[in-house]
Amino acid sequence: MDVRMMGYGNPLISTLQQILNSSEEAEKSSNAPTRTYVQDAKAMAATPADVKEYPNSYHFVVDMPGLKSGDIKVQVEEDNVLVVSGERKRDEEKEGVKYLRMERRVGKFMRKFALPENADIEKISAVCQDGVLHVTVEKIPPPEPKKPRTIEVKIA
Repeated sequence: MDVRMMGYGNPLISTLQQILNSSEEAEKSSNAPTRTYVQDAKAMAATPADVKEYPNSYHFVVDMPGLKSGDIKVQVEEDNVLVVSGERKRDEEKEGVKYLRMERRVGKFMRKFALPENADIEKISAVCQDGVLHVTVEKIPPPEPKKPRTIEVKIA
């Protein structure tokens, strides 16, 4: 087999390269997920949470081992979406020390929770204790049923 046949000057190779390049461009212009979206999805998947409903509130429990309150952000976005996010940073490396195993996750994390209509977004509290974040969202009390109004009947 002639080695020159497999070189870059070969029309078959150049056609294949054009096809591969055009498919990459098409993928970028299509509705493919962006890198940021994929990173956010991984961050959300790696942040487990429990959600409880009480008679007067909703309670979110998220494990945050080793984080300080300044590393955690709790926000409410439009459309009643509760967002818990932050970043876990790697310990500063010291000279002469090397990792033998690194299993703890570092980097950004985020969770989003759609809040029900009866959630009072003005009454949200968050407390981080012993590496566990507790977010409490009070419920809006249901409206009291209207009492029928009695109208006095006069005798004519």
